[in-house]
Amino acid sequence: MKNIVVVGSQWGDEGKGKIVDWLSSEAEVVIRFQGGHNAGHTLVIDGVTYKLRLLPSGIVRKNKISIIGNGVVVDPWALLDEIDEIKNKGVVVNEKNLIISETATLILPFHKEMDEIREDTAGKGKIGTTRRGIGPAYEDKVGRRSIRVMDLISEKNLDKRLITVLSHHNAIRKGLGRPIFEKDKLKKELLEIAPIILKYSQPVWKKIDQFKTEGKKILFEGAQGILLDVDHGTYPFVTSSNTVASSAATGSGCGPNSINYVLGITKAYTTRVGEGPFPTELLDDLGEKLGKRGKEFGTVTSRKRRCGWFDGVLVRQTIKISGIDGIALTKLDVLDEFDEIKMCIAYSLNGKEIDYLPAAVEDQIKVKPIYKTFIGWKSSTQGIKEFNDLPNNAKIYIKELEKFVETKISSISTSPERKDTILLENPFDT
Repeated sequence: MKNIVVVGSQWGDEGKGKIVDWLSSEAEVVIRFQGGHNAGHTLVIDGVTYKLRLLPSGIVRKNKISIIGNGVVVDPWALLDEIDEIKNKGVVVNEKNLIISETATLILPFHKEMDEIREDTAGKGKIGTTRRGIGPAYEDKVGRRSIRVMDLISEKNLDKRLITVLSHHNAIRKGLGRPIFEKDKLKKELLEIAPIILKYSQPVWKKIDQFKTEGKKILFEGAQGILLDVDHGTYPFVTSSNTVASSAATGSGCGPNSINYVLGITKAYTTRVGEGPFPTELLDDLGEKLGKRGKEFGTVTSRKRRCGWFDGVLVRQTIKISGIDGIALTKLDVLDEFDEIKMCIAYSLNGKEIDYLPAAVEDQIKVKPIYKTFIGWKSSTQGIKEFNDLPNNAKIYIKELEKFVETKISSISTSPERKDTILLENPFDT
């Protein structure tokens, strides 16, 4: 038995959907352990495209169990819409193949409004959130005032919990000159959907223990990327949860000994959505070319992604922070038409060379990349399935990348199609 955690080793959007889809075909249980409906995975199966936001990738496959863990913040209306959306594409969703942790925190309408208010009033200090209420919901969770799935069971308890959370939010809303949020209307709306949400609710920690005893293969599916981790990312331009591999245990209810292999999804160049430092960003025609060839637009928001050369310093750093055992290198084919390809191997800060990204945002903005330049291969790698069939210059680039980040490459993706993958190591078999 192997249990695998999949995380993004950059700022998200590394192409996790394709890799997770492949792994979920072998796994028996797929668990989302953090984030909310601000992160998306695009899957293409038998010609049908599924754009998932909250639902684990296993949901679109038969005989798989999908779990939304306690570390996820759940917009119940967005979840029900997503369930209806994939049901309309012929996917079966019921309480046998979908489980929601009874301790998962709910995203409520006032969370979304607070997210929007903050971004609109922040000016140049805005974070670049997806405005879906993720951050405010996590704040309420840490502040011990959130509404959780289990609170939908009792109308009396729900009423008490709503009084607690709204006393906090309405005080802020008054201070900002916004109308207060009415409790009774929201309570009514929650009680209307409660029976539907609660039928999926179970103690997830108990189910995971059962699945481990039965020897089932478990895939822990991360959202976003390690550089957006609230502790280890480019703070404050980060998400509101821990995106590192170790949060798979906390966000689902199992011990770290449940994790046998950590796979880091790594794009062959670098992208970022939203605000914040980006040392290798290309603000020229090369950046535009990367974006066009890579179709760099967000799955959930359709926002244009910022593009730049591969930052080996950052990926090596996230590999060490997250305990990554192997990387899945994606979107190699996007680099096919470049005369030269660069890789960041160090930074310059105030005239001094450093080999890591400093923690202070002021320094993160000031660092300048030091590059190693490679000759491009100027031929198509699209659809190649064997490493030896790659152009020689592509093989040189890959081997140098692998050596620099100090972690083996387990697979190389040469197109968005699942079949177009060079498999060097199967994480389930190692």
